[in-house]
Amino acid sequence: MLKAIPFAKLTGSGNDFILIDNMAEGLPTKEIEKMVPKLCARALSVGADGLIILVPSKDAHFRWRFFNSDGSEAEMCGNGGRCAARFAYERGIAPQKLTFATLAGILEAKVKKNGVVKLQLTPPKGLKLEQSLTLGGGEAVAYGFVDTGVPHVVVWVEDLEGIDVEGLGREIRFHSNFAPAGTNVNFAKVTRENAISIRTYERGVESETLACGTGSTAAAYIGVKMGLVKPPVRVTTRSGEELLISLEGDRLFLEGGTRWVYDGVMHTEAWEW
Repeated sequence: MLKAIPFAKLTGSGNDFILIDNMAEGLPTKEIEKMVPKLCARALSVGADGLIILVPSKDAHFRWRFFNSDGSEAEMCGNGGRCAARFAYERGIAPQKLTFATLAGILEAKVKKNGVVKLQLTPPKGLKLEQSLTLGGGEAVAYGFVDTGVPHVVVWVEDLEGIDVEGLGREIRFHSNFAPAGTNVNFAKVTRENAISIRTYERGVESETLACGTGSTAAAYIGVKMGLVKPPVRVTTRSGEELLISLEGDRLFLEGGTRWVYDGVMHTEAWEW
C-alpha cells in the first residue's frame, strides 16, 4: 500500500504538471493511475493540468505515461513533453539531447539554458482547411483541423477576449463530427505577420487552460498553410507567455520556457478523500 510518493511540480507556459520518476519501477503505476483525478484536483490536493510518470523504454531514453487531470491517458502533450524532457535531463535520466516514447510515437527534445526546451512533435496528420461545423443552435462555425499528436480544431476569430471559450469550446469538443474521441478546441487571432494569440479548451481537462503546446502548434501550422502567418510563428498563450513554433522541412518544433516549481512528497491524504 502506498504511503508516500516523491514528485516534482513543473510548469510550461502556464500548463502545470506532476512528474514522478518511476525508472526503477518501484512504484505501482496502475495504482497511481487511479489516483490521478484526485491528485490533480486544485485546492484539495497537489493540483495540476496533468500527471506524468517516467518509466524505462527499450527504444528511447525513457517512456512516459501522460494523464489528463480527469484521469484519461493522452497520446501527447506539448508543454508536458517539454517539462518531462527537462525533468529527465536534470534528474540524470537522459542527456541534454534526448528521446522519449509516447503513445503518439518517439519524440526528440533538447534542453537549453534557463529552462528553455525545444521539442520535436510527431508529423502533423489529418489536415483539413476551411471546414464548416453546424452547432446545436444552427450556427455555422468555420474551422481548420489537424492532429499534432492529439486532435485539434482551430477557429480564427477577431475578438479573442469576447469569445465564449468554455461554452463554444465544450460544444465543439463533444460534437458528433469528432466522436468518439472528441477534440481539443483553439480560438486564435493573427496579431502580426508571424504571430498569433490563442485560447484553448482542452479535452481531458474539460476547461480552458493557460496554454496548450500541441494546440499552439496546430494553430501556427494551420495559419501557415492558410497563408495567414509566416514561420517561425510566435504564439502568445493565455498565460501571457510565448511559444515559438518552427517548421524545418516537414518537421514541427515547439520551443518555450519551463519552470521547476518545487519537489515534494505526496502522502495518503493527497488521494484518500
